Amino acid sequence: MENSRPSSPDAPPQDLWSSILDSVSSSRSIPSKQVIVLGEPSSGKSTLVSALLQKPPPEEVKEEQRTDFALGYDWADVRDDADEDTLARLSVYTVPSSAPAYTSLLPYFVPPRTSLPHTLVMVVLDWTRPWAFIQELETWLQWVEKWVKGDGSRELDIAKEENRERLQAHWQYYAEPSSEPLPATSTVSTTLLPLGPGTLTHNSAGVPIVVVCTKADLIDEGNDIIGSGPSGMGGMVKGKGGEWEERTDSIMQVLRTICLKYGAGLFYTTPQPTTLQALRQYALHMLFMPPAPSPAAAAPGEVAAPGRNPFPFQQKPNALDRDRIVIPAGWDSWGKIAVLREGFDAKLWGEAWENDLDAPEDDTSDPHAKKLYASLVPDLSRKPPPLPPLNNPTPEQIFLAKNYDENAKKPDRDPRGAFRNPNETAAAGIVGPMGSSSFNLPNVERALTEMESVAGAAAVNALNVSTARDPARGLSSRAGGRAANAGLSIPTGGAALGLGRSAAPSPAPMSATTPNSADDQSQHQALKAFFDNLINKRSTRVDDKSAAASPATAKSPEAENGADEGS
Repeated sequence: MENSRPSSPDAPPQDLWSSILDSVSSSRSIPSKQVIVLGEPSSGKSTLVSALLQKPPPEEVKEEQRTDFALGYDWADVRDDADEDTLARLSVYTVPSSAPAYTSLLPYFVPPRTSLPHTLVMVVLDWTRPWAFIQELETWLQWVEKWVKGDGSRELDIAKEENRERLQAHWQYYAEPSSEPLPATSTVSTTLLPLGPGTLTHNSAGVPIVVVCTKADLIDEGNDIIGSGPSGMGGMVKGKGGEWEERTDSIMQVLRTICLKYGAGLFYTTPQPTTLQALRQYALHMLFMPPAPSPAAAAPGEVAAPGRNPFPFQQKPNALDRDRIVIPAGWDSWGKIAVLREGFDAKLWGEAWENDLDAPEDDTSDPHAKKLYASLVPDLSRKPPPLPPLNNPTPEQIFLAKNYDENAKKPDRDPRGAFRNPNETAAAGIVGPMGSSSFNLPNVERALTEMESVAGAAAVNALNVSTARDPARGLSSRAGGRAANAGLSIPTGGAALGLGRSAAPSPAPMSATTPNSADDQSQHQALKAFFDNLINKRSTRVDDKSAAASPATAKSPEAENGADEGS
């Protein structure tokens, strides 16, 4: 019976499940960190992102052919030196500019309530536009303060408080790197000093911030021509040394003073891999800052040391080489800033920065950082030409009324004056019926003369022909024509054209002359002679037709009588 039962399948090996569980737990234990890169267009953000993720740099593309996303994202695994284990996963977010349409997207992908302890903010400034440093810094740092407010939840407030304590502990426990090995003890028997003046007065959420000035290799570009050079710095560059060195040192002092207020680091980068590699190491070092030590963990009389950072930063601070500046958070102070160049007042610039954030710019009672910086670094950017002032045209009726009143007072402005009779004393207005001189146009006078000569010749020829055929009829027709013409009057134009209409009544004659004008009288006589000739010609044709018909009618009775007599 027992042997007839089928054997149960073999149990799965325990190593398989263990390996699956170990892989899941190890994948979940890899910490994830984020870097938000903020900067204006063409400031070198893509080069920094490639250096942070250790990826090949992007190909150089012309400005008009460049394509930017509303929100850029990329990631990479952070491996150890032997490239065997994955220590962390680094994500990088970028925005193309400071336009609200782009920056408003970041809180949806990087919410501060969950991302604040694992996020570093990198502000990118471009050394080809040094006059915009203060404006851009103010814009981006104000955005950071707005971003950390989040939804105002209790969890976010706790995260902000812990982050602030961690950043403050980093400043208080900072020690310059040295070639000597670190002590093995976990505690330091020294008293923590308070923060110096102007240190960490802002950045209440304790966000790690790094200010990066790119293209630092163009600072000392040797150009003696004012306003030239691809970097746009020609207006201030006078070669190496002299006034330009003082300006660059003053710019760095201003940047260090502002960074000190936010607990931020300051780096200058060039296309050289060494500067970019140092920036990457520092970013990882700040992302993996250990939490602030608990006072209860220290023995009496001792100060608890912070935990170990898995990414130590061994680069020494450098405030002298202008193309390789390294100012890590925790090292700087007002005293060190003043040593760089005499005459710099860090307190004045700190107050001016506060005035920019709190008071409006039109308030001239207190100094403002933007105005002080503009006097230090003039704006040499190529601005578009100003638009011409807006032209408000005069309403049409007002314009016409104005010109009508002016022209009404000037009789020489009437274009009909060129054809007006100079002997005419009455001045005609601009608007109204034409004067009697309108009949004295040269073309009209010439046409009337030609028509008069042609009509007179035609009438004489017709009369001669009629007289040759029948002298008695011609004499009677001439006498009848004279009798008919004796009672004619000057017809109007409408009456002259309507002679063939029997039913149309003749309108009253129109007087178009003035009794005091001799030229008008001559025009009257010419018109009267012209129409008389037309009427004589018509009557002559009628008489010719009647004369041609009378011999035929006279012959017919005689022919009939002859026929009767013959028969």
